[in-house]
Amino acid sequence: MTDGAPPLTFADRRTYLDAGGRAPLHPRGRAALDAALSEGWADPRRLHSEGRRARLLLDGARESLAAAVGARTEEVHFAPSLTQALHHAVLGVAAGRRRVGGTVAVSAVERAAVLHAATLATRRHAEGRVDVVPVDATGRVDVHALNRTIAGPGCALAALQHANGEVGTRQPVAEVLAAARAAGVPLLVDAGASLGHVAVGPDWDVLAADPADWGGPSGVALLAVRRRVRWSRAWPEDDAEAGWFPGGVSVPLALAAAAALEAALAERATEDARRRALVDVMRARIAQEVPDVVVVGDPEDRLPHVVTFSCLFVDGEALVTELDRLGFAVGSGSACTSSTLEPSHVLTAMGVLTHGNVRVVLPAGTEAASVHRFCDVLPGAVARVRALLGVEGL
Repeated sequence: MTDGAPPLTFADRRTYLDAGGRAPLHPRGRAALDAALSEGWADPRRLHSEGRRARLLLDGARESLAAAVGARTEEVHFAPSLTQALHHAVLGVAAGRRRVGGTVAVSAVERAAVLHAATLATRRHAEGRVDVVPVDATGRVDVHALNRTIAGPGCALAALQHANGEVGTRQPVAEVLAAARAAGVPLLVDAGASLGHVAVGPDWDVLAADPADWGGPSGVALLAVRRRVRWSRAWPEDDAEAGWFPGGVSVPLALAAAAALEAALAERATEDARRRALVDVMRARIAQEVPDVVVVGDPEDRLPHVVTFSCLFVDGEALVTELDRLGFAVGSGSACTSSTLEPSHVLTAMGVLTHGNVRVVLPAGTEAASVHRFCDVLPGAVARVRALLGVEGL
């Protein structure tokens, strides 16, 4: 070096573009976490001063989250993870409404946690059935088909994500909720990819969300359940007073989640416009500069920070690895996993190309220069992977 500048660190050479469900911790969330580790480490169920202090912090976090989603404070519950929040939501409501029937209506692009829990819930009912409703090529549910199932006999629960975290497409939640209310069927809304990024609103009966997606910590999740929703424990009753999630909650994590969401909501309008413009740039450049590529998801009615594309004649894992070598951390929604060796069920349901898939989720604060640099290196990365596979020029 000749200019006297310090050498670049590993982090300086990296650009993180895989914030779906694991966004960098927001500074306000980090500050709240550090403070709560000193003040809120005790068991909030205890009666001593340390326990009461922890309880005050936990109550404050619950009040903040309740205000953010339009719920009563007593309707907000803390889960260990989004997966467990969704599992308990499906199993608990289905069990509570088992006298109504055993049908659970879901879209074909729900998270695996919802689909797996729905299957288990219906197995516990003599007339149980999972009605999987198809989606169109953008990933949007067939709202009329879903509403018919909801209005049909024996429907115990309907589940519809607020937006798909894999392709960004938003769902017609308000329209489905109207049909659900008319039929007296609770609607579970998975806002795990939406809350903190776009307005979620009060259109839900049960709501699940993931702090790690909006810049909060992992290890805690949000489940809000309207008081009118009937539910029953479908898990061991280790603690009768614990309600939805026996075992308690980490007060520091809950407080950090609330602080990070407050910050994300305060910055949402600015971040929405800025990241939406960056995604528009990416969608246009990728479609124009990469041969044989399909950019998936709704181009307009979508999350502001998600862009997903699939490349013909490319292995998704190989492309993610090549981009990682170039300093870009991205995800893949369609690469075959080592456990299942199956493509993404979301892309399969949409009827789009499922291999050679890359998912980019922009964290808050992503710079335009980073996005353009990614678009600059992507065509060469795709070409090299195709060359390694011996399919260039096809």
